[in-house]
Amino acid sequence: TLTDTPTVTGHKSCFPPVVNPQVRILLLGSLPGEAALAQGQYYAHRQNQFWKLMGAILGEDLPAMAYEERLQTLLRHQIGLWDVVAEARREGSLDSNIRDLSGNDLVGLVQSLPQLEAIAFNGATAARIGLKQLGGLADRYRIIRLPSSSPAFTQSFADKLVVWRVLAET
Repeated sequence: TLTDTPTVTGHKSCFPPVVNPQVRILLLGSLPGEAALAQGQYYAHRQNQFWKLMGAILGEDLPAMAYEERLQTLLRHQIGLWDVVAEARREGSLDSNIRDLSGNDLVGLVQSLPQLEAIAFNGATAARIGLKQLGGLADRYRIIRLPSSSPAFTQSFADKLVVWRVLAET
């Protein structure tokens, strides 16, 4: 069983959601990796392409911004951020190592966002877990499955960006 003590081997917990009532697109990852947890920031691994991808889509130099400014820029563009896993055991950062997970209250969050139109999943694991949690509620929104921004997913930046650009059309 999981406890809240950080001494549990491999125990990881997610960050709070980054949302406001104007969010139109909710971007969901799986669970922060080691670098993100160590820095207390979403997508903090220097090789994770999330901020570079979102910057290219939004026409903003997100990688050059301070972290809080990045989050505010996403919100200004009506994009929210969270993870599907609230806590789990995981050695390292690979999604394939996630064990004994408990999910976030995606239903509660989604229902609290009056402007929400689309739910985007950053990677296959986030989509699999998130869609199961949302159940039939997912049918009310445009569902977007994105290739993972993680360096573990070795598709090129250019190829990922082609798919991620759908966010600009939402």
